[in-house]
Amino acid sequence: MQFTTQTNRSFHQLKTPALFVGVFADGQLGQVAATLDSDGSLKKILKKEFKADIGSTLVLRNLADLAAERLVLVGLGNKDNYNANALMKAHSSIVEYLKQSSLNEGVSTLLEESATLGLVEAARFAARAVGTATYQYTTTLSKPVETVALKKLTFTCDKASDKDVKLGLAQGQAIANGMNFTRQLGNLPANICTPTYLGEQAKALAKEFASIKTEVLDKKQIEALKMGSFLSVAAGSDQPPRFIVMQYSASGKTTKKSKQKPIVLVGKGVTFDTGGISLKPGLNMDEMKYDMCGAATVFGVIRTAAELGLQRDVVALIPATENMPSGHATKPGDVVTSMSGQTIEILNTDAEGRLILCDALTYAERFDPEVVIDVATLTGAIIISLGHINTGLFSNNDDLAQELLQAGKRAQDTAWHMPLEEAYQDRLKSNFADMANIGGAPGGSITAACFLSRFTKAYPWAHLDIAGTAWDSGPKKGASGRPVPLLVDFLLNKQ
Repeated sequence: MQFTTQTNRSFHQLKTPALFVGVFADGQLGQVAATLDSDGSLKKILKKEFKADIGSTLVLRNLADLAAERLVLVGLGNKDNYNANALMKAHSSIVEYLKQSSLNEGVSTLLEESATLGLVEAARFAARAVGTATYQYTTTLSKPVETVALKKLTFTCDKASDKDVKLGLAQGQAIANGMNFTRQLGNLPANICTPTYLGEQAKALAKEFASIKTEVLDKKQIEALKMGSFLSVAAGSDQPPRFIVMQYSASGKTTKKSKQKPIVLVGKGVTFDTGGISLKPGLNMDEMKYDMCGAATVFGVIRTAAELGLQRDVVALIPATENMPSGHATKPGDVVTSMSGQTIEILNTDAEGRLILCDALTYAERFDPEVVIDVATLTGAIIISLGHINTGLFSNNDDLAQELLQAGKRAQDTAWHMPLEEAYQDRLKSNFADMANIGGAPGGSITAACFLSRFTKAYPWAHLDIAGTAWDSGPKKGASGRPVPLLVDFLLNKQ
């Protein structure tokens, strides 16, 4: 999909298969629709025929004095409630209309000035919505899926705004590409998307972008690092673990050392989670292929950073493994030693994400990071707390937490600040090790974060629990691409 801009404001003369204009549910026309409504006919249609619900469309053909083959009214909802979500839904519906009409291009005039949206932000949201709406999973289908290849969407603006709109479109397209990469990795079945496969994808990114340097460590190298906690999760699987290190350089040259401290992202990469010896119930276990969506998110963010040429060094760390039951698997009651030297009594092998993350968080110290953010489908408990709306946010640094919360609000990819009080730490006490890996059902997402916090004393740290937001179930089952927008917005504001 190519995004272009059109600074010709004579909308009557725009030659295009489809000219999309915005209208509101309260009978008000958008700015462009008003310029086209010289005889008042569009206002009459709004009153009698078109409710203009968000994302709804009405097609008008053969209009006098209009060069476009068809005028498509796009509902934006109530004008007083117009926001980024309405803009994104409207542009998603534009993609759906083009697909259904077998059209491969059109012109959007929906980037209008708003009290809540600047043109850069509006263009970013629009391109992101269009880009993600074009994604379709086809990899493991036996027959080709008939799709309309959308070639171009043109956005209108005045000459003074052209630079801002182009910047927003480039940012939105890069975010959409990152989200779609994340979704693709998440949607792949676990017999394809193995730890080895993730390592190969990391190497492929380094080939595609000169600004990314990749190192993939195998089991022997992981053993040499004394990552006993990580390896305890991998013990039951026939698939070898991988520890993936991707370094994005803002200079564009991976050989050049930067004076700035990097931002380190850590992604949980459990490519399939059976629960190990603490076996999960069979119902919906197929969705445990999504237990690597933290890793997939980090992949998507790194890809977006490279595409944008982000002026901020970023390091991505991904411990990748399966969690399987076998004669070699770690057992409840086993005690393992983490890379930090702290010992852990494993009371439940299904609390495995924190066991691989803790070693990666210790490894992160060597980069002398400004901040470290881990992303993980860590606990079902966070879904009980927050449902599927907000990502759970935990942090040992209030300033970092606020930055991430604000980034989530700006990106329409929201998070909620959860407690991380010392009193919760008592639940991790063990008679046989420095700590247990679970603290019981009450406050389960909090005690999981408390566990991770014991390995993050050396730097400001935040933990994003995405178990409720990383994928959708039911008829629309699939990875969501969250929280790529939140993290990219955070990075954009750290430049």
